[in-house]
Amino acid sequence: MAEEETEPSEEQKKEIAKWFLLNAPAGEIQYVAKDLKPVLNDDDVYNEAASEAFPVYNKSHMICLEMPGRFGDVLVTSYGELQDNEYLDPKTAQVATVDHVKQVCTEVRPATDEELPSPYIEEYRCALEAEILKYVGEAYPKGFCSVYCINGKDVEGPGSDFEFVVVISAARLSPQNFCNGSWRSIWNIEFKDDIQMLKLKGKLQVGAHYFEEGNVQLDAKHECRDSTMFQVITKLTSCFNIVFFSPFFSSGSCNRI
Repeated sequence: MAEEETEPSEEQKKEIAKWFLLNAPAGEIQYVAKDLKPVLNDDDVYNEAASEAFPVYNKSHMICLEMPGRFGDVLVTSYGELQDNEYLDPKTAQVATVDHVKQVCTEVRPATDEELPSPYIEEYRCALEAEILKYVGEAYPKGFCSVYCINGKDVEGPGSDFEFVVVISAARLSPQNFCNGSWRSIWNIEFKDDIQMLKLKGKLQVGAHYFEEGNVQLDAKHECRDSTMFQVITKLTSCFNIVFFSPFFSSGSCNRI
């Protein structure tokens, strides 16, 4: 005699729903959510699953959202996350409030002094950002980038270590042609003052989804690391050009950072 099937609990339904949402390919979570809601047939379970899954998905995919008031765009990343769904855009020194489920920015405000790096760190950050913006503009037709200081943002002068993280996010979404794809790369750059060393660690992830008369997905990951000596020079951009556009980063599987 076959065992009688039992109805999944609300907690089990929520976890199943979260799994589908979190594993949606790039740019497709809203389509998954639209199909998932009637299957669940329970608004409370769906809303709870969505409120937990969307923030994780948005940050892991480093989605880019337009800020209201023509302030530009903000990348939704864990590195820029402040509190209560607020995300810092270092380029404009603005903080955007994000509605994760709708994937829109609802408000924007100026960042406070406490949320921004010191002038000394900001000089380095801006020099690096200028070079990365130039690179992304040339290499990624629909790419976005941000440079955050994640350690030592209050350093006021030479003699202390600090660390930046560079994030690059690019997506090409064409659901009408049954294909979507994304590129995500994260680069940690540690400035070791005592030994005059730059340590770099990179993580790259490429995703693609083709679903015309089938369902084929690619999820490729790669990690790189390197280090180089540096010295204080007048033009900070020269230092960053040496680091990011050296032969190491322009050859092999690291030809795109």
